[in-house]
Parts: sequence; structure tokens; C-alpha cells
Amino acid sequence: MKITSVTPLFLDRYLLVKVETDAGIYGLGESGAWGYLEASGAAIEKYGRYLVGQDPLRIEHHWQYMYRFSHFRGAAIMGALSAIDIALWDIMGKHFDAPVHQLLGGKVRDRARVYYHVFGETKEELLDGIVDAKKQGFTAVGHLTPFLDEDRSVPYFKTHADKITDAIDTVRRYREAVGNEVDLCIEIHRRLTPTEAVQLGNGIEQYHPFFYEDPVTPDNFDEMAYVADKINIPIATGERFSSPWEFEMALSRNSVQYVRPDVCLVGGITGARKIAALAEARHVGVVPHNPLSPVSTAACLQIAATAPNFALQEYPIGEDVPPKSNMVSGIAQHDGNGYLVISDAPGIGLELKDDAVENCPETPREVVTRLHADGSVIDQ
Repeated sequence: MKITSVTPLFLDRYLLVKVETDAGIYGLGESGAWGYLEASGAAIEKYGRYLVGQDPLRIEHHWQYMYRFSHFRGAAIMGALSAIDIALWDIMGKHFDAPVHQLLGGKVRDRARVYYHVFGETKEELLDGIVDAKKQGFTAVGHLTPFLDEDRSVPYFKTHADKITDAIDTVRRYREAVGNEVDLCIEIHRRLTPTEAVQLGNGIEQYHPFFYEDPVTPDNFDEMAYVADKINIPIATGERFSSPWEFEMALSRNSVQYVRPDVCLVGGITGARKIAALAEARHVGVVPHNPLSPVSTAACLQIAATAPNFALQEYPIGEDVPPKSNMVSGIAQHDGNGYLVISDAPGIGLELKDDAVENCPETPREVVTRLHADGSVIDQ
């Protein structure tokens, strides 16, 4: 069996890859470099020129070859490598008529607990979303920022006292809305300084968040370790990391209690399973990052199925517009009790719909970020 083509597919706001073979089997993958999909698409085409004519089952060899052939990496390149890696695992599963998780050693669980994405421009909308998620049977909710994801065109300003006390009070309201029957995944989007992150973390400890995600930027591993050492709630981080080695640096500093590998950014299924093993050795949980399409979800579920230390899966169904079912068939289904059923279909369990390109036209992201009232750039 040989690879005959590697094709990037820009569908809605996602970048998929279709890898085809002369055996009539194809695989699907996805790039997680969502801010730079055009660059990642170009990297996919470049890698494709190497892959055509190769045996698709030599996955580890191709991973090493693509990762190490040049001295340059980064998110756009790793997103391309990840997309191809997922597609190759999909091909292998279909070739052997087995789900990928079977090829990775078999399932350790049949269902993956998920957290539901809650969206809203006001606190009231977020609170309503949390309550609605509970009614739908979800036992965890996420993408919950106590600062709101306000429009980036609006200049930002708050005093320090207002910023911290209002955020603490917002988390209190989240907890009171659903009691202890729903876990809260608090998302900070890297918008705090280390000292601010410590103040807020200590302030929300009494509301028992499942995790405190990305309180500071990932630029300096020691900063996250500083925060972790001074608070008593679990930190989740890693969605911006693009290799297993970055996770090892975070783990070695005891700065993370839940690693958040993006399967579509850290080197695909090959990279993510190595990260899960690194975390397992330190009794650290795995919460795969997944703000993307059903291809990403399906790839994440292969890790959820096989990693003993899997804890929770991000499930972005709350923003299903246009319907993601327009892209692929075989999408994982919520069981009504907070879990996704792990498919036993060959590969990652999906098939690309014939009219996916027509039904999901590309929606490119523009370069827009938020400014402070004084004109400087802020993180949001």
C-alpha cells in the first residue's frame, strides 16, 4: 500500500487533511494551529511531497522524518504534522479493520467523560448555559472564564481590586447555579500575571473548581510553577504546547496537575499518547484540548480510550454552528449522562461527506486582538 495524495481541506474555520492510498483507503486528520491555518496548509502540502509513494503504515518513522528533517518547527508546522499523523493512524485502522484504540493496546474504558462548552457575552447567559448543560445530563462544564470573552473591539479597563473581586464572585455564582453536581473548569485564557493568578486562585479555592486553566501565559515554565506552588487548586495547561518535550519541562517543575495536549498540535496521536505516558508516570491527569471539528474529537477519544490517567474530554458542541455533521459521518454521541461513547469503528471512526466542501465553505480568521484603554495589547 502506498500513499497517492495528501490534500489539505479548509472547511468552515477548520483545516482537515485527506491522505489517500492506492488501496482505496483514505485517512482524515486535522491541524490544531487554528490561528495560522493558511501556513499549516502550506506545510501539509510540503510534507505531502515527501509522503506520496511512501508506505502509510510506517507512522513512527514518518513522524520522526517530518519532525527532524529541518531545524524549524512551531505551531503551524506541528499542526500539519499532527493532521497527517492522525490520518495515517486512521488509514492503519481501516487497513487492519480495527479502531485505532485497539492498535494502541485496547480500551481501558468504554465511555469518555466530557465537559460541555458554555458560551455567553454576559454572566447571565453563562449562568443559563451552565444550568442548561446540567439539564442535558452533563456533569462538567468548561470554557468558563470569570472575566467574560468580551468583544475584542472594546477597550479593556478595570481596577485591580474590581478585576479580582468580580472574578471571584463570578465563580461563586457559577457554583451556586449548579451546586456540587457539576464540575467547573475555570478558563483564564492566560490573561493574568503570576501574582494576579495566585490571588485569584486562592480566592476561588472554596468553590472547588475541577481545574484552573492557563492562569498565565506558557512563555515561561517557571512562572506556572510559581503559581502552582502558592495555590491549592489543580492547574491545567498545555493547549499551546506543540511537542512532548514541552510537557516534560512543565511536568518536571510540578507546575501542572492536568496536562492538556491538543492531539492536532502536539504531533497527532503519536505525540499525544507519549504525553499521556509521561503524565501517567507522575500521576497527572490528561484532559485533551479540543476546540475543533469532529475529526479532532474522534482523535482525542483514541487517547481517552487507552490512557489510564485520562480524566476529562473537552467537547465543543456548544458552538455547533454550522452543524459539524455537515462535514463527516460517524460523530461521537453524548449518552445523556455526561459521556461520549467510544466508537469501535475502524480507524478513528469517521467518513468525510461527499459534499463537505460545498456545505462548509472556508471561514478564515483575521488578525484581531484586544487593546487596553491605554492602547496597549492585552491577552484575552
